[in-house]
Amino acid sequence: MSSIAAAGRRLRSTVCRVLLAALWACSPGSDVDGLRLAAEGGDVEAQLELGSMYDEGRGVAEDDAAAARWFRMAAEQGQAAAQGRLGEMYAEGLGVPRSGAEAARWLRLAAEQGLVAAQGRLGALYAGGGGVGRDDAEALRWLRLAADQGDARAQGQLGAMYAGGRGVPQDDAEAARLIRLAADQGLPEAQSRLGMLYAGGRGVPQDDAEALRLVRLAADQGLAEAQGQLGLLHAEGRGVPRDLAEAARWYRLAAEQGDVQAQVNLGFAYGEGRGVAQDDAEAVRWLRLAAEQGHAIAQGQLGTMYLVGGGVSPDAAEAARWIRLAAGQGLAEAQFQLGLLHAQGGGVPQDDAESARWLRLAAEQGHPQAQGSLGAMHAAGLGMPQDFAEAVRWFRLAADQGDPQAQANLGAMYAEGRGVGRDPAEALRWFRRATEQGHPQAQYYLGLAHLEGSGVEQDDAEALRLIRLAADQGFPDAQFYLGFAYTEGRGVGRDAAEAARWVRLAAEQGHPFAQGELGRLHAEGRGVERDLVAALTWLSLAALQVPGPEGAAVAQARDAVAAGMTAEQVARAEANVNARLGGSAGAP
Repeated sequence: MSSIAAAGRRLRSTVCRVLLAALWACSPGSDVDGLRLAAEGGDVEAQLELGSMYDEGRGVAEDDAAAARWFRMAAEQGQAAAQGRLGEMYAEGLGVPRSGAEAARWLRLAAEQGLVAAQGRLGALYAGGGGVGRDDAEALRWLRLAADQGDARAQGQLGAMYAGGRGVPQDDAEAARLIRLAADQGLPEAQSRLGMLYAGGRGVPQDDAEALRLVRLAADQGLAEAQGQLGLLHAEGRGVPRDLAEAARWYRLAAEQGDVQAQVNLGFAYGEGRGVAQDDAEAVRWLRLAAEQGHAIAQGQLGTMYLVGGGVSPDAAEAARWIRLAAGQGLAEAQFQLGLLHAQGGGVPQDDAESARWLRLAAEQGHPQAQGSLGAMHAAGLGMPQDFAEAVRWFRLAADQGDPQAQANLGAMYAEGRGVGRDPAEALRWFRRATEQGHPQAQYYLGLAHLEGSGVEQDDAEALRLIRLAADQGFPDAQFYLGFAYTEGRGVGRDAAEAARWVRLAAEQGHPFAQGELGRLHAEGRGVERDLVAALTWLSLAALQVPGPEGAAVAQARDAVAAGMTAEQVARAEANVNARLGGSAGAP
């Protein structure tokens, strides 16, 4: 009898709910009060209905706090739908303080009663670790229960777990199968994810056209992630003709919804003028939005913009701040940049040890320029004990990746026998590899080898061609040598004016021997106007840098020039020297 009575009560409750729902639908204004009376009297279905009305703004003003209050009353009586919705409200912080633990508690109660949506949401909560601690096994258990009952979100999330090998062996085919089930139900996140599986040929045949179709379905529903991906497909011309303007349009739609990757892509589009008019200020605006969300590449690029003054006023300290944020997230390029800033004292204190620390972090990630720079610091003993063998090791790692500066440095180490046995043939091999990339230092060294016939046929014309290539790129050693060549007529006709021109170019870059030679040229009026102030200026600068007997000879020449000058001329030369040493050089 008890079971028959219980069935009767359930039937009467169902009939009452149907009748109440019909009455409420016909006269919502007056029946809200009646519904409230029933709910306050403990009618669980009335509590659920009233919560739903406040939740949806149906017949009453939308009010999350009121919805949560009524859902709680029903949930505490064991109503599964109310428990599930209350759990979701805790997860999202709607009408109640956000709490992953409370969300999990209520979702579990609903899930254990078999509420499919709650099972899927609980699984997603464990997958993300939102307030409950990430637990892949528990996530899989609940997601699988919901997915097996056709819940699209659970199918998509479970597919993502298989794609990432989280709690299960990585299985792209199973991932694609599950995600397709969700996509076929119209879930935009699944459509987008399945599209990218087709784009990458993961678990399905690689098919750009199918990727484009699926991603567009999701993008047309307003899914920001899909809009950004659709922009990328247009930018790369995958499944559709390459169209940078269309790419930028989709990036913008996603970026305006806060999609961080789209903000980065749009920022780079503005910075490089791809699909939009080039605009550094607009690039900075979008990069900053992404950087403030913690996107490491955006932080690093924003730092670079501050460094060079692109779209913002140059600010070394602000540049260093953003670059440090990116470096702290492990971005190798930012670690490299921060290492350079510490080496130069740009926006941060000059600190060779700190420079070496950041360069090493980037180098250990395989960043070729960082490897080469770290090798140079080992060779010079900056921030660490000098160690030529370690320098060679880092140069080689970078050189093997094609870095031309490291190739040139490695060639120099073989040429000089530092850290390795002296090997002119191996030196030439690395110089040639760097020269093929147009590296000026390597062009100069290879030119010297032809000049001396060291490991190659002696050839003044080829030597001069290579050295001129380096000089034209501003390499001061090559410029100084060309000055010497024009002075001595080696491989070219003698030309005092041309000799002085090349020597000046090297001297202006701080080449000490070129500075001494330019001082002598001014003192003698060879190829330039005789100018004792300029002569004393350049000889004084050289004397501060040229070591040993050659430095003594420069100092002697300086003193000889000064002896024939007035006090006013000497003072002018001293002012020129101080200005150059202070970084505000005039033209002596």
